[in-house]
Amino acid sequence: MNIVLISTYELGRQPFGLASPAAWLRKRGHRVVVLDLARQELDESAVRDAALIAIYLPMHTATRLAVQLIPSLRELNPRAHLCCYGLYAPMNVDYLRTLGVSTFLGGEFEEGLVHLAGRLAVDGEQSPEQQTEPFISLARLSFELPDRSGMPPIEKYAHLIVPGDGYRIVGSTEASRGCKHLCRHCPIVPVYKGVFRIVSRDVVLKDIRRQAAAGAQHISFGDPDFFNGIRHAMELVEDFHCEFPNLTYDVTIKIEHLRKYQEHLPALRDTGCLFVISAVESVDDAVLEFLDKGHTREDFLHVVKIFRELGMTLHPTFVPFTPWTTLDGYLELLRVLHQQSLTENVAPIQLGIHLLIPEGSRMLGLEDVRRLIGPFDPQLLAYPWKNPDSRLDALSETVQEIAAAAERQQESRHATFERIWRAAHAAAGLPAPAIAATQHSGLSVPYLSEPWYCCAEPTRDQLVSIGSVKPKAKAVLATAAGFV
Repeated sequence: MNIVLISTYELGRQPFGLASPAAWLRKRGHRVVVLDLARQELDESAVRDAALIAIYLPMHTATRLAVQLIPSLRELNPRAHLCCYGLYAPMNVDYLRTLGVSTFLGGEFEEGLVHLAGRLAVDGEQSPEQQTEPFISLARLSFELPDRSGMPPIEKYAHLIVPGDGYRIVGSTEASRGCKHLCRHCPIVPVYKGVFRIVSRDVVLKDIRRQAAAGAQHISFGDPDFFNGIRHAMELVEDFHCEFPNLTYDVTIKIEHLRKYQEHLPALRDTGCLFVISAVESVDDAVLEFLDKGHTREDFLHVVKIFRELGMTLHPTFVPFTPWTTLDGYLELLRVLHQQSLTENVAPIQLGIHLLIPEGSRMLGLEDVRRLIGPFDPQLLAYPWKNPDSRLDALSETVQEIAAAAERQQESRHATFERIWRAAHAAAGLPAPAIAATQHSGLSVPYLSEPWYCCAEPTRDQLVSIGSVKPKAKAVLATAAGFV
């Protein structure tokens, strides 16, 4: 059977969500074309020939783009069976079904895709539209080695910027999926509900080995929380460093886990971990409790101190604009980042993020939120809300504009922070104090050229400027986003 797997966007990474199912399907004799529209043109010929078109929806931005792309796919091939898979597929079943999507696969989707392809191969056009595969599968799979053939080379994706030392080619992989935690705003929770699944160490290392042979100098682990399975994680990085002593890597770990397992942090440092991303979200304990983050402001400051003592780099991420954010609270976040010398560690877009409330979110369990939100907006794929203080919504837009302009102009993070600092004080009707140099100012902080973000409404620039897109594909996705 001819199958096309499509990704619209995955944070500048070569999508694991294409490579993994491609391996499963090819092993069973299917002819698979993979299309990463963030880096290649839409292959209209492959779309026309496909019996099955499956679109990977790992995040909100990818889903927004896919929703507008689907009509074009149906026009090119009205006979193809359309499937959406990934985190955001089961969360948006009702709306996606109105666009002509027939099958939805969340959680561990590889087995479901194989079953669907087999069912279609047997029944052909007579295949019933009623889905027989589970909408969400949490089965323990024996993962195949990801097959990345047919994708753009890894040097076409986001790269690692090391100030004073140029850039490095970045590969990516996953050592686990899902998460054992139930953060209220997280899109993983409605699907996995506290469950996580590991990818065997042997498969992960083989995947890295292939990417290293293709030129990767750094590996970005896409796990929601690398320390969900602490033994699996530590055994993996020890083996990683033993085999690839010259490769560096980055991981994402909750503040709660960084504190709980801080005795393992030196081993991360010594095995080549260049930085750790952590979703801090806020420095306001009341907001952290609403989000059910499992850590406090003091926990965050403790982790910052430990990282500094160990000579490690922390990249905190935030959702600074929530229904409970106040201007004083936002100014306090900026003050903390400056006092802790973290202005170089935080991508400017992180300071403009507006909380996303998608279908199925645990945020909807809060009465405060239910009173505040409007009806579900299918264009936004979210429940719209506004802060009781309209100055906060305006400030969020201003900060996003500042961050977007800074990226286009390649402005330094510190200079961008100063502009955000002034804008925030102006919104509050206060003079902006001069920002004095701190003890750790000017430190060289490595970072990925496409910043990590989550639980946020995508901005125009995030929807349209999705990396080094081929001209034709960029036109398709820009049109899909409704901007041209």
